[in-house]
Amino acid sequence: MSGDSSALPAHRPRLRPDILLSAPFLRGAETVHLVQDPVGGACFSVGPKEYFLISRLDGVRSTQEISDEYAATFGRLLSEAHWHRLLGLLGNRRLLTGSRPSATTSPLPSQPLTGTLYRGSLRLVADAEAASGRLHRTLRPLLRGRFVLPLLALCAVMEIVLATEVPTLVSDTWWTVQQPAALVAVFTLLWLSTVGHELAHGVSAKHYGGSVSEIGLRWRLPVVIMYCRVDNYRFLARRRHQLVIGASGAFANLIFLLPFAAWWLVLDVADPARRALSALLLLGSLQSLVNFLPLPPLDGYTMLGNALRVDDYAPASGRYLRLRLRDRQSAAAYPKRARLLYTAYGIGSFVLVLVLAGALIAGAWHQLIR
Repeated sequence: MSGDSSALPAHRPRLRPDILLSAPFLRGAETVHLVQDPVGGACFSVGPKEYFLISRLDGVRSTQEISDEYAATFGRLLSEAHWHRLLGLLGNRRLLTGSRPSATTSPLPSQPLTGTLYRGSLRLVADAEAASGRLHRTLRPLLRGRFVLPLLALCAVMEIVLATEVPTLVSDTWWTVQQPAALVAVFTLLWLSTVGHELAHGVSAKHYGGSVSEIGLRWRLPVVIMYCRVDNYRFLARRRHQLVIGASGAFANLIFLLPFAAWWLVLDVADPARRALSALLLLGSLQSLVNFLPLPPLDGYTMLGNALRVDDYAPASGRYLRLRLRDRQSAAAYPKRARLLYTAYGIGSFVLVLVLAGALIAGAWHQLIR
């Protein structure tokens, strides 16, 4: 918009210090930023130009100074009307200093139990943020590099050793499947491992400044799993922290297996307990490593989206590729980065699914003809 903001030269608006602003990420054909009120819970997206202005509302720079920066960056002047609209929007949402979130904007607490007997969820902790904070304070000394790096090395060694014993592990797992008591014990331990997986997400989120809104159980019978909902990981300043939060669950799964791997190593190969442990180690390793695959809803998919800063990567890729088949001209309007990323994910995920399906079929066939 042309014009100037000279009528507001002394106005120095300030965004509330607790308001969260995200890094830029790709959403469809657009680049957007998220703006969230952590108290009221409201969240909305803005474009790069709006973000440029909002992020500079520090109470120090005047609207005229910000307008000058905007003109130097985007080659356009801002009018007084533009400022009135932007500040009016932020004021109505109570995002500027001096305003408080309205009680009516605060999200209502979710019901502890939702869904049906077949499919639903149960919130286990009344205050997940406080509970995860207490757990983080307890475990914080163990989250330093001098503890984490040796554990990572031990997990890597464990997986290398197990990789050399895959035929034995598969044979022992097949034996375990035919032993009801051993099978129940293995799956009970694997379920406990998922508890550690979810709590690890919450602890790592708290470690890097994130927040946890819910801890509970989610089921779709006969499967019942634990979940831990991390709210504001997208607003963390460092991409590396987002990736660590995503990877922490699978890492916790591997740590859970370490004492069982040590036990497995010292048992005689003919010991039935060793055969059951083989099943636990094989299935537990698969449970952990599969999580790194970049397919929804796995952690690897979330990590890939965070690494590339792409929102809803799989659906967006599907929409782009379908549009490319129907209307190449409209698809060409996407920015080059979006075209490359969406095409790469669409092709790559399709090939990955084919490879996984082929591996499963080959493994099942090999087991049947033995």
